[in-house]
Amino acid sequence: MRQTWLPKLVVAPSFVLGLAFVYGLMAWNGYLSVSASRLLPNYEFVGFEQYLRLWDSERFRVALSNMAIFGSLFIGGAMAIGLLLAVLLDQKIRAEGVLRTIYLYPMALSFIVTGTAWKWILNPGLGLEATMRRWGWESFSFDWLVDPDKAIYCIVIAGVWQSAGFVMALFLAGLRGIDDSIIKAAQIDGASLPRIYWRIVLPSLRPVVFSTLMIVSHLAIKSFDLVMALTAGGPGFSTDLPATFMYAMAFSRGQIGHRRRREFQRHPPLRQSCPEAFQLNFHDLRQLLPGQRVEDDDFIDPV
Repeated sequence: MRQTWLPKLVVAPSFVLGLAFVYGLMAWNGYLSVSASRLLPNYEFVGFEQYLRLWDSERFRVALSNMAIFGSLFIGGAMAIGLLLAVLLDQKIRAEGVLRTIYLYPMALSFIVTGTAWKWILNPGLGLEATMRRWGWESFSFDWLVDPDKAIYCIVIAGVWQSAGFVMALFLAGLRGIDDSIIKAAQIDGASLPRIYWRIVLPSLRPVVFSTLMIVSHLAIKSFDLVMALTAGGPGFSTDLPATFMYAMAFSRGQIGHRRRREFQRHPPLRQSCPEAFQLNFHDLRQLLPGQRVEDDDFIDPV
């Protein structure tokens, strides 16, 4: 009986702490999302008002679209290039160990280093564009980093460059686990090398493909440091991702939630004598500043 309960007693503290500090905090954050919280927790229940205002934010919609673009291109590009490199290295070529190390080395760098390096490379004033023009190609232009419509693809380039080697190592390990006798039997039957890979090798890599997809998807979601080092969400907020949006709202602007700020309530005598001074909201700002983009989140209430 003692031997049965002893392992459970050893694991119980970790289980309780994990339940309290992981799922407990998740539940607490879930309740805060349906409360009137802004800079500090406010436990007044407001239903889905926070979510409605969040989805009404243009910046959040841009972040979601950027996540879709970056995620699909990053995952697809890393897996395609990684698989191609793995197939090429699987041909028993010379200096395979050296090439494998070169391909895998970018993964040893942090996303901060990768973002900083590619920021210099893609900078039109001192990177690739400036170098090509100094070499005589005056019409060369590669200003994606400062173009709001193309800056997100710079993040894709940097992310694929760093992760493709890691994907290559995973696929190469899967290729080396396939029985050579199957490939030799197919060659004896007259199958070409591309057909062998398409019909035999790649279907055998399904478990590796699934594991690689999960890992690369995780890297795509946690690419906050790459974005901050490369573009910091700019130009403007054209390269914002949900993680950078959350950081900007919660920690830079002190907005845990998106609920509308309450009307100013202090100094009632002054409020009665000059009520229009306390009724200015973001709709009024839009009328006063017709040529500028003003959002409710940009309006700072004096409370």
